[in-house]
Amino acid sequence: MSAGTSIEAPDLSAHAGIRHAFFTRLGGVSEGLYAALNGGLGSGDAPERVAENRAQMCAHLGLPADRLVSLYQIHSAEVVTVSAPVAAAERPRADAMVTRVPGLALGIATADCGPILFADAESRVVGAAHAGWKGALTGVIGATVAAMEALGARRHRIVAVLGPTIAQESYEVGPDFIARFRAEAPGMDRFLGAGTRPDHAQFDLPGFILARLAEAEIGGATALNLCTYADAARFYSYRRATHRGEADYGRLISAIALTA
Repeated sequence: MSAGTSIEAPDLSAHAGIRHAFFTRLGGVSEGLYAALNGGLGSGDAPERVAENRAQMCAHLGLPADRLVSLYQIHSAEVVTVSAPVAAAERPRADAMVTRVPGLALGIATADCGPILFADAESRVVGAAHAGWKGALTGVIGATVAAMEALGARRHRIVAVLGPTIAQESYEVGPDFIARFRAEAPGMDRFLGAGTRPDHAQFDLPGFILARLAEAEIGGATALNLCTYADAARFYSYRRATHRGEADYGRLISAIALTA
């Protein structure tokens, strides 16, 4: 794949036994609204184009085309343990996955929500989570760490990186959101910035995710600090597509794998 099609995080690329990529929308074969590296199995893009894009991602990671595992994401705290490739039609309904099996790429699809890649390089356990506001609020991060521990990871050795996510200045929320957030995340009002409209706020999703990662007491957590909404050239964005009145949007893939 050409330069610029993916982004790597130093905290993960420092480990020889782990391959990862936060793929951008650059490269690939999709057209129109989906141009060009759309990995979304749930999008309205031509299935053969999505399949080719995902095959290119696997090749980038040094894996066969069928080794990119995806979920049917439902904005939950559900986590699954993966031990073999999963057919697209059989993907589990969950929002995070973990494995200790080499040669499987755990791929999270996002278009504003937070993709988090986890690794305990010493125990050789990796994980990937889709953390929108609902998942982050209801516990997907802690559940992912616990599932990694069940495979032999040690919490203090786990490193996590948050990929491209909608930034606070682009994420307005209304009164229903604010009420639920305050009820279920007491003491977290610092992530609700002043809104531009009455009874609204600007929600800091990346900051909230990093706070949840800190609560999990893992070894370290960082963010790429890249906004999906603001950077239309590199990233898909559900909210941007909605504001533009577009019929659909592509999905970014963030993936991590253990090498053999």
